[in-house]
Amino acid sequence: MDVEIVGKFLSTLPEDDDHPYRSGPWRPQTTEWHDDDLIIVEGEIPADLDGIYLRNTENPLHPALKSYHPFDGDAMLHIVGFRDGKAFYRNRFVRTEAFEAENDAGGPLWPGLAEPLSLARVDHGWGARTLLKDASSTDVVVHRGTALTSFYQCGDLYRINPYTGSTLGRETFNGRFPADWGVSAHPKVDDRTDEMLFFNYSKRSPYLHYGVVDANNDLVHYVDVPLPGPRLPHDMAFTRNYAIFNDFPLFWDPELLKNDVHVARFHRDMPSRFAVLPRRGDAADIRWFEADPTFVLHFTNAYEDGDEIVLDGFFQGDPEPADTGDGSRWQRAFRFLALDRMQSRLHRWRLNMLTGAAKEEPLSDSISEFGTINAGHGGEPYRYAYAATAKPGWFLFDGLIRHDVLTGVEQRHRFADGVYGSETAMAPRRGSRAEDDGYLITLTTDMNADASYCLVFEAARLADGPVCKLQLPERISSGTHATWVSGSAVRRWHQMDSAADAIGLAGAGR
Repeated sequence: MDVEIVGKFLSTLPEDDDHPYRSGPWRPQTTEWHDDDLIIVEGEIPADLDGIYLRNTENPLHPALKSYHPFDGDAMLHIVGFRDGKAFYRNRFVRTEAFEAENDAGGPLWPGLAEPLSLARVDHGWGARTLLKDASSTDVVVHRGTALTSFYQCGDLYRINPYTGSTLGRETFNGRFPADWGVSAHPKVDDRTDEMLFFNYSKRSPYLHYGVVDANNDLVHYVDVPLPGPRLPHDMAFTRNYAIFNDFPLFWDPELLKNDVHVARFHRDMPSRFAVLPRRGDAADIRWFEADPTFVLHFTNAYEDGDEIVLDGFFQGDPEPADTGDGSRWQRAFRFLALDRMQSRLHRWRLNMLTGAAKEEPLSDSISEFGTINAGHGGEPYRYAYAATAKPGWFLFDGLIRHDVLTGVEQRHRFADGVYGSETAMAPRRGSRAEDDGYLITLTTDMNADASYCLVFEAARLADGPVCKLQLPERISSGTHATWVSGSAVRRWHQMDSAADAIGLAGAGR
């Protein structure tokens, strides 16, 4: 088969929905597609591009109980695979327990991030807040050839076949998954060791845990990272020998939290703190460092340089932007998702393990976020980060930027007006020899053409524009986190064909 619908689901969202993160570029999809041979619109597919790009997306099927937050939507995974000069596409809902339960009920059961827990229509849930819906719609990584989707406020990890998109069930870590706390989004896979490092957090002391899963998928290390109270860590970093966590001064208001009200405040008079511990260390081994107050949504990389840990991420100049009355009511309500309002810029911290001193400096004046690197340089010295720029006032990516963290030189590609992209992933070309010897891949939502495309760029020459443009079967929702897995890391990659792919794929659509 070439193009086929393999699943169709019933949405109960209003037909006249005016929520900007459930309409327009964020309009959810209800159809699951299987396309074995994407149409080339421009250029040609590089013959040495071999592997799979995966992107997770918030894609709600049902309305909120009261107030929808853009991070509440169900997980939909988009997959574009490149092999033998051809490209295929699949998109699949992640069949989480919550997804199945709400579809069976025909509507929402769990409160979202902007809703009180008292609205819950069930007596159980997930997340650092508890009683949340575990949408598994934030991040996606690949460990040991299996894709894992995750939710940023902690929940189960769901195992996905990266070739078919089919949900394989919950991850168990061979029976040792920390079910009482779950796993947050942004676990890190170290390509050098095949280990996966992760964290989780909660309103219960010690408030943060750190774990290591080895190449055999065994949970081999799980320790406390004590914090002074509930925090909202979103990302972590690692080096060859250390794991790095954070205690940023943006967290739930302690007084409101006593009444189970979850409102995040930026405490401007408190420092940022970084916890550095050996990758197999425990709480007694942690070294703490203080730095200027901020919040970092995402780090790009970290590495060791003599006595120092070098840590790069996106410093927010204003993590709690004020409501100035400008823009629409939606822009004001979701101003904390707009990169220009948060003043997000690439930044560097140097943490001296000998003296305990922390130094920091900006790496760029450009507003950007959602940075990725060549994963083979994770935890090691690196030079290039590839990030997204955003439409002012909105959570919509209007272009890509390549940061050279050594020279400060930047390359850009801006999408046409009305076109929005996804987090890019760096795909080393087969037999690559240099850090930027490969391709950048992203998916776009083109409101002008009512279509979506996969764009492929030369990583070293982003500013030259795409070398290939492929059309997807329908316009997809805008989305965020993505990853790349090389064909060599996918089981039976060159033995698979479309017939094998179709086995057990269709599933029951509603």
